Amino acid sequence: MRKHLKKINNTTGMSNEKTIKSALISVFSKNGLEPIVKELNKQGVTIYSTGGTQNFINDLGIDVVPVEDVTSYPSILGGRVKTLHPKVFGGILNRQNHDGDVAELLEYEIPQIDVVIVDLYPFEKTVASGASTQDIIEKIDIGGISLIRAAAKNYSDVICVSSVEDYAEFLELISENNGVISEENRKRFAGKAFNVSSHYDTAIFNYFNKNHDEAALKISETKGKVLRYGENPHQRGFFFGNFDELFTKLHGKELSYNNLLDVDAAVNLMNEFKNDAPTFAILKHNNACGLAQRDTLHQAYIDALAGDPVSAFGGVLISNKEIDLATAEEIHKLFCEVVIAPSFSAESLEILKGKKNRILLKIHDVELPNMNVRSCLNGILLQDKNNVTDTLEGLKNVTNNSPSQYELEDLIFASKICKHTKSNTIVLAKNKQLCASGTGQTSRVDALEQAIHKSQSFKFDLKGAVMASDAFFPFPDCVEIAKNAGISAVIQPGGSIKDQLSIDFCNENNVSMVMTGTRHFKH
Repeated sequence: MRKHLKKINNTTGMSNEKTIKSALISVFSKNGLEPIVKELNKQGVTIYSTGGTQNFINDLGIDVVPVEDVTSYPSILGGRVKTLHPKVFGGILNRQNHDGDVAELLEYEIPQIDVVIVDLYPFEKTVASGASTQDIIEKIDIGGISLIRAAAKNYSDVICVSSVEDYAEFLELISENNGVISEENRKRFAGKAFNVSSHYDTAIFNYFNKNHDEAALKISETKGKVLRYGENPHQRGFFFGNFDELFTKLHGKELSYNNLLDVDAAVNLMNEFKNDAPTFAILKHNNACGLAQRDTLHQAYIDALAGDPVSAFGGVLISNKEIDLATAEEIHKLFCEVVIAPSFSAESLEILKGKKNRILLKIHDVELPNMNVRSCLNGILLQDKNNVTDTLEGLKNVTNNSPSQYELEDLIFASKICKHTKSNTIVLAKNKQLCASGTGQTSRVDALEQAIHKSQSFKFDLKGAVMASDAFFPFPDCVEIAKNAGISAVIQPGGSIKDQLSIDFCNENNVSMVMTGTRHFKH
């Protein structure tokens, strides 16, 4: 055992720099580890290791001290317990400027550890793979997370390399400085380490609390991006999340805070039409200003743009099908911020890249989160995502007249748009084309009148159009205004104690109405 002991004080001069003389390495991922091990060996560093990492280092022809030689205890319980021992953690947690600690190291023959390199078991990847419960449980790292916390806590004397993502930076540090590490860098790596450990524990808690049995919220995102600014130039803005998991960015400038909000709204809206006929939507300030479904994507875009060609300027465009040449040629005539599609033909890309700042995003088939989170007062609001989409099977006809098949299809079409429009909202549609919507109004009557005025300003004939409302009608005024504008069918949740007033008006004026039983407020 004594042959592994080093002189404990490895401080360089009177500064806070430390020279690495010993290293404990226990990693899951060996990618990028080889050059680190070779550099440590070249600098005469004593390397301690165990299990697969020890075998990896041995295979490089480099001497390594098994942890079992330090602890005089074998790896037990199928590898569950390897490094959890006072002689390991004493070597990491001792204070080198503390005479009592130094004396105890000598008394108990505990080697000083100057660097701890750990890469944890891939818990999140294992969960995402659909592995069995037992496999997931086995990927909860115990020894590794303990090593990280110990080494990071004692950054005054130890540097902790806590992830494969930090291998390259650590290698550069020791290579350029011949193993001498400043306290500033040790503290910085400690911050990285606690980021790793807190994120890891959050992922484990959220796995066990996926049904929210505990009324606790833990959010951890390690991939962050500083945006140019927030909603306005005087506000700071950040995005935390794995954007590259959802999109491949093919062209354009960096996305802004407002771009990201519009992209989020666009993706959630188009998910309603994901497997439908060619559908195109144009959004502005998180609301659809144009949406149409046609036999070809080119015609779907033309008709979506017709819904509001004024608001489309500077908007976000999204399709549920590949962008082809004909569609790209039309899009290129419009100034737009973002174009999103599952794919782009080579010819369409060549055209759309003609505007250097236009952002082109290829969307991947990735499941979106099932919870909505937003700040509120001095806390956070959390709710289930609105995953209910109105269907033909779920409609209840409440009037003497029943909607025609065409009207039923338009009602579902309008309802899908309504669900993703700011409340209070009214959506008017005809032949699977958005005619207009009233968005974010304090009165449902105002929302309807806004929608009618807007549709008429763009020369839509509302005779035979349908109306969707995100919530019930407390009075018959809305159905009366709609009927006078030419609306022939209405879809709404129902649920008002005065529902019958609206039903009676519809019966007296040959307007059909269906109820869904599901409100779609969006604030």
